[in-house]
Amino acid sequence: MDLNALTIKQLHDRIKDKDLSVTELVQAVIKRKVAADQKINAYLSFDEDGALKKAKLVDENLSKGFQPLPLTGIPMAIMDNICVAGVQMSCASKMLEGFIPPHNATVVDKLNEQKSVLLGKVNMDEFAISGSLGHSSFKKTLNPWDDTRVPGGSSGGSAASVASGEALFSLGTDTGGGIRQPASFCGVVGLKPTYGRVSRYGLAATASSLVQIGSLTRNVTDAAIVLQAIAGKDARDCITTSF
Repeated sequence: MDLNALTIKQLHDRIKDKDLSVTELVQAVIKRKVAADQKINAYLSFDEDGALKKAKLVDENLSKGFQPLPLTGIPMAIMDNICVAGVQMSCASKMLEGFIPPHNATVVDKLNEQKSVLLGKVNMDEFAISGSLGHSSFKKTLNPWDDTRVPGGSSGGSAASVASGEALFSLGTDTGGGIRQPASFCGVVGLKPTYGRVSRYGLAATASSLVQIGSLTRNVTDAAIVLQAIAGKDARDCITTSF
């Protein structure tokens, strides 16, 4: 079975039933990334060793009786304008090359509470300004469905990583369409949450009165799962999908 083709909900159920280990899942996604990203260029940084170490730790916790949460063990990627402690955050600009945040964004802390597995940071338009992902200082990300076309922007790396199976979900940012437009270009589900629903602490914002952190996923149910995780328990008030 192609694990990369399954949804978050399907994978959660298999992990919960002990039909699948987190290490097996992470290895499958890493294998897909190594094969696909040579052409697509979704990632700016990728921590294979760190992801496998985290997967092993999560499996150990599960073996000791930890009950998996909806995103436990799920491999994911984060747009490179969101702080992850100890990991370079460049906003796809050489101006910030080498900048290492000392703290996590709130959304990253919430994903860590879920025991998600971070694979790496994905490409974007420089400082999240543009709608094509043609303005990264480091590399050009291609649309996974047609490499003659753009993946959209500014969260094009997030959309491309999910569409190509190089991550099960990804976080991006949306000011005036930065999640929704690349989601439509890449055939995935992009969600810009209601303003204030998700914390922007730890985000390099372009327009604080408009920008929101949101998700790119395979389907609407997965989008609801991620929203509930990054927004906290009150987010279920705005979820109408049953899962």
